[in-house]
Amino acid sequence: MKISIDPSIFQIDERIKIGINHYTKFVVSESPQMLKGRMQLYQEHLFFDLQDKELTDYPGIKEWRVLWKKFGADPGRYRPSMEAMMRRIRNQNYLQPLNSGVDLNTFFSLQYEIPVGLYDVSQIAGDSHIRLGDAETSYTGINGRDNTLSGILCVEDTVGPFGSPFVDSIRTVVNETTVEGLQIFFLQPSTTMEDAEKLIKSAGKMFAQVNGGSYSTFLLDKEHPQVSID
Repeated sequence: MKISIDPSIFQIDERIKIGINHYTKFVVSESPQMLKGRMQLYQEHLFFDLQDKELTDYPGIKEWRVLWKKFGADPGRYRPSMEAMMRRIRNQNYLQPLNSGVDLNTFFSLQYEIPVGLYDVSQIAGDSHIRLGDAETSYTGINGRDNTLSGILCVEDTVGPFGSPFVDSIRTVVNETTVEGLQIFFLQPSTTMEDAEKLIKSAGKMFAQVNGGSYSTFLLDKEHPQVSID
């Protein structure tokens, strides 16, 4: 499978980077108590932190809001996924455990202050391409609604779009039958290549520690807009 990013994206911001982890032969199950406890404590910490801070005080949210506007979307109406989660936490509407894959993905998104998507490779058809969505780009999301991705980055295969930094598609959701996954990190543009590599490798290591299996890491940027994954 090849994964590429549309060159026009770099005309909007040449610093854009996309991190990718490819997971194989792992097992998704109920999250271990360690992960559940860590998620709960992290959300409680965020809740108290958010009582004294504005959401835009967080560098990741601030930077992604700026990028959102550059793409042509309204961050007040269609929020990056990690901001939407932090708004829930601020209202003490804590995120509940789903499974060991999804819960870790959520933890990474909150920890790194970036949108992170996790997709079941068995539901992805052919190669994947990252581009800017338009008025015709839509899918049914995990939020149960039909979502239009105009002015929002999207990840699509030969069938159509299945992921974005806004909300992911129900088609490629990871569950207990998933054994091969694709994780996409919508990194902050200001992140250096060195720090980006460290981030995705650290996340991959933790994912494999919890779910088993193996992983490989990749990074898309202006100089390397395409990778091949075996």
